[in-house]
Amino acid sequence: MSQGGVGVNLETSLGYLLKEASSVLRSAMEEVLRPLGMSVTHYSCLELLAQRPGLSNSELARGAFVTRQSMNVLLQALEREGYVTRPADPPVGKALPARLTPRGRRSLEQATVAVRSVEVRMLAGMTGAEQSEAFRILKTMIRSLRDGGDGVVRSEELPPTG
Repeated sequence: MSQGGVGVNLETSLGYLLKEASSVLRSAMEEVLRPLGMSVTHYSCLELLAQRPGLSNSELARGAFVTRQSMNVLLQALEREGYVTRPADPPVGKALPARLTPRGRRSLEQATVAVRSVEVRMLAGMTGAEQSEAFRILKTMIRSLRDGGDGVVRSEELPPTG
């Protein structure tokens, strides 16, 4: 508990635990991607483009959890380095949809193997059933937060703290 008994108990805060897991996951991913000359954002961008070719800068930024400005800088670098290609003029509106080049696909294949090794390590202590349940629970949490709700938490809904 914080000083004076006010605040969140970090040892029992699900939000804090999720943030810590996210931070440790990101660090482990950065560690395996660094030798490939990539960051997590670089990898995320390539993965998004492989799964959804032609995404705009704004769509890529949302998918990679970065600002449009950061994604624009990354896309320019990826284009210069031959990982992606974008049309000189927008086909419609102002968006310049990006697509992976063969070099980008090869690089993504290596990165996917590296990232998958981190995920395997993260899930190693769990049975298949526990992994499935973890996915289900996390998806439910995401859906609940996205859908909103009344925001009222009833004491019987809180997990035990002990």
